[in-house]
Amino acid sequence: MTHLTPAKIIAIIASFCILMVAGLANAQPALSTAAETATENDSGTDNSYAYLADILEDQQAREQLISDLRALAAGEDPTTDESSAEEEASGSPVQEIAGATRELAQNLVAESMEAFQSITDLVTGEQAVQVDNLTSDAMGLLLVIAAAVSLFLVLRLMARPVFTAIDRWALKDTGGSRMLHKSIAVGGAALLDLVVIPLAYVGGYLVALFVPGNSGEMDIQQSLFLNAFLIIEITRALIRVLFAARNDGLRMLPLSAEQAHYWHAWLSRLVGFIGYGILFLVPLANELLTPAVGKLTALIVMLLAFLYALAILLQNKSRITDKLTELSQNAEMTFNRVLLGMLSKSWFVVAIAYLAAMTLVTIARPEDALPFMLRASLQTLVAIGLGLFLSVVLGQLVGRGFQLSDETRARFPLLEDRLNGFLPAIMKGVRLVILIVVLGFVADAWSLFNLPAWLASDAGINTLGTAISVTLIILLALGVWIALASWIEQRLNPDSSRGGPSAREKTLLTIFRNAVSITLVVMTLMVVLSEIGINIGPLIAGAGVLGLAIGFGAQKLVQDIITGVFIQLENAINSGDVVTAAGITGVAEKLTIRSLGLRDLSGTYHLIPFSSVDTVSNYMREFAYHVGEYGVAYREDIDAVIVELRKAFEELMADDDCKNDILEEIEVNGVTALADSSVNIRVRIKTLPGSQWRIGRAYNRLVKYRLDAAGIEIPFPHMTLYFGEDKDGNAPAAPITIHSIGEQKIVSDNSEPKKVDDKRAETNAKKGKDFDDEDNQ
Repeated sequence: MTHLTPAKIIAIIASFCILMVAGLANAQPALSTAAETATENDSGTDNSYAYLADILEDQQAREQLISDLRALAAGEDPTTDESSAEEEASGSPVQEIAGATRELAQNLVAESMEAFQSITDLVTGEQAVQVDNLTSDAMGLLLVIAAAVSLFLVLRLMARPVFTAIDRWALKDTGGSRMLHKSIAVGGAALLDLVVIPLAYVGGYLVALFVPGNSGEMDIQQSLFLNAFLIIEITRALIRVLFAARNDGLRMLPLSAEQAHYWHAWLSRLVGFIGYGILFLVPLANELLTPAVGKLTALIVMLLAFLYALAILLQNKSRITDKLTELSQNAEMTFNRVLLGMLSKSWFVVAIAYLAAMTLVTIARPEDALPFMLRASLQTLVAIGLGLFLSVVLGQLVGRGFQLSDETRARFPLLEDRLNGFLPAIMKGVRLVILIVVLGFVADAWSLFNLPAWLASDAGINTLGTAISVTLIILLALGVWIALASWIEQRLNPDSSRGGPSAREKTLLTIFRNAVSITLVVMTLMVVLSEIGINIGPLIAGAGVLGLAIGFGAQKLVQDIITGVFIQLENAINSGDVVTAAGITGVAEKLTIRSLGLRDLSGTYHLIPFSSVDTVSNYMREFAYHVGEYGVAYREDIDAVIVELRKAFEELMADDDCKNDILEEIEVNGVTALADSSVNIRVRIKTLPGSQWRIGRAYNRLVKYRLDAAGIEIPFPHMTLYFGEDKDGNAPAAPITIHSIGEQKIVSDNSEPKKVDDKRAETNAKKGKDFDDEDNQ
């Protein structure tokens, strides 16, 4: 009868639990070796995949099958028997699953009937039981069990103070490296725990050799128990690493003491029940009774274990689902969030499928299925545990960030923030790599993917080489950017030893930083695409053609850039300058290679493309002048006015806030115009660039004070009224009535005189005086 392999049974369970499909596509033609074996073993059924299992069990046929598969992958045509291949192609995956399921059911029924028949034969006496020396063997086995277990408990008790000390050390606050600190403590405790187990095993081994029976010999029962004891206690030690019910500091999972005790207890009981049942009771039944009874024992053990585990899962279904949902909501990476969200909805089905697969493969092939399941489960747990450990430790180390010295921070104020700004993105990439590696190990554990063979293949080597090259290129680009940005930052630092940067240097370095960042991104992207196998030649050619098309279609943009380049080369505008460009005067706040940003006196921000700038007036180059023209009345003495202007300048120079911004003595240019109502005198004061407006305002204030104090009239604009002439040349009388208004009494008819309001009378008096002056003129 053909036996089922563990991988095939797991495939059947996965097919029923996940796919639930029918009517799949027809199977591809099988290989020649499979067809020949199918023809030789054909019993009239279409279940050709059962014969494929026979091929896999045959070393020579399996090697031939692998050779044919590699030939097909290389595009070669291996020698095949076409008629046999057509017969082999008659099956389908649905038929395979149905046939394998039928075979599994038939095996279980046959083995169960055989086991019951064996038990019946033992009861009726038709089959003898090996009872020779049974009592002495049982006593020796009990003695070995007592010795190993007692020695283990005593050694654990002796190591308890050490565990307590390690637990206290693990609970110490170490800041950002808490996970690493805790991991060292957990690793030390696990190492001590793993040392205790072999000592107890060796003690039981010595007792088995020298105490019961003949010296130097060991019964098979004792050896079975000691091997089961070693495997089970090592597994329990790994469980204690995760849960550690007695020591909060040595518990890797974020659980309370009550939750940890609960999960540790039922997992330990489950491991002990399955381990001693399959590794000890089943071989013992095979040895003392019959293999059929051993298989029945395995069936009972696994069914009870399955029911027990199912009950525990049902009790904690809601709790675990809520916890996974919370983790998915708090996950940083989108992939982790989606994966945990899917797991929160389907973990129960996956767990039941896993338990069912373990039960079935243990019943069907206990000699090799259970080691396969245990090895795969252990590798999965180790891969996931190490992945989580590395992710958490790196997250805590990265959480501390870079901490530069005070001297370095003073030279490069933004370097620390820049370095810490890259850490989240780098951490996401590292976690993605960890996730891919963990998935690879998990797939390899369940024979879904041969990781060592892939790593040794050309595809694996090329993929790893490409991944490492891309990583190094990106890291190199980041290093170059950090170095250039730090150098530019140092040059722009106003607190550096060389002093603050000039306005031109600040402008050019800012534009250079933007240009370098764009260039670096484009070059890195091109190199990465080339490294992963994409031909960048067409991309470069396409970019050239696209650039030419953009150049024709966006001439204004090209003009902006070209004009901006020449403006910067000629040092026409720097950040902070007060300029007039495109008819707008303001402070140049932002300059790019294409545009200029101006902030005018009212606070309005203007963005001016350089193509609109045909003339630039810069008020901030080397020096500036305050140019003032002051008009006095025609009757004033011009020399006396100039004296007062110089005195006003002397007062200005006495002001400490102003004299430092004045570069030279005042220039009096003399009379510049005989205007309609004034004589204009011009002066110039040379100042630092940008100070001319403040100095001008201060000087105008002092000039007003000096001229008022000297009685020099500063005429204000006025006009003369002309009423015209008649035809004879005579000027008609102007219809003007002049009143002398002061404090007076206004007498109304039949009323007492009223005194005019003082304020109104004063206003009227002023008006009357103005009228008199105009009349006199």
